[in-house]
Amino acid sequence: MSAAPEPTRPRRSGSTLANWLLPLLGFIVVLGLWWAATIVFAIDDFLLPSPGDVYVAFREQPGYLLDQSLVTLIETVEGFLLAIVAGVPLALLIVRSVVLERVLYPLMLAVNAIPKIAVAPLLVIWMGFGQAPKVVLVFLVCFFPVVISTASGMKSTPVELVELLRSLNATRSQEYFKLRFQYALPQIFVGLKTAISLAVIGSVIAEFVGATAGLGYVIVTSGASADTALAFAAMALLGVISIVLFYGLVLLEKKLLPWAEESR
Repeated sequence: MSAAPEPTRPRRSGSTLANWLLPLLGFIVVLGLWWAATIVFAIDDFLLPSPGDVYVAFREQPGYLLDQSLVTLIETVEGFLLAIVAGVPLALLIVRSVVLERVLYPLMLAVNAIPKIAVAPLLVIWMGFGQAPKVVLVFLVCFFPVVISTASGMKSTPVELVELLRSLNATRSQEYFKLRFQYALPQIFVGLKTAISLAVIGSVIAEFVGATAGLGYVIVTSGASADTALAFAAMALLGVISIVLFYGLVLLEKKLLPWAEESR
């Protein structure tokens, strides 16, 4: 009697080529519609520049725009990393202490509910026009998603796994770091990806209010001089930064958590 054939592993939907081609196709379609709109409706360049005008604006000042992009990128990454360093340990403390959770959650909700555009001028007054207020605002934007995703992930650990670990005489620290934290990692990365999307917005808001460098500063100054094409070039670079940071986290998640990818 012949042995039963081994079950074949299901293929992942889509291919690597499709994963690249589909977003590229969407980008080309949007670019084409944008270009067509400027031609069909005869929109003035200072109101809505064409993609060609934006390219020319970048080609004329590539060094300047890339330098400003680096300023915004550094502010974004520093604030984001600061939110991780402060948010993950705080989430661990919240999960371990019901009292601390009840004390801190309302405070965090209140701080998160404050519009960050209202906080930005105060940070400039307190810290000046340097890099510090931008980093702090990015931190404030990213902090809440990091804490919430980490705490929620650790709390979602199945009770039977916790009981199993306790039956093996595991310590409280082992329970949290060997089980709860590991189980929460996919949820933590969800929060990180949400936070990194907001981080760029936070840095630009801070640059709008008070800055001497950065892509937000470029948008403000070019808007004041009616150089709309340069403002659009800065916004396009902001989009590139957001995409690179987000998919950098996606790749890191796949590298660190291959088992989470397989379970999907």
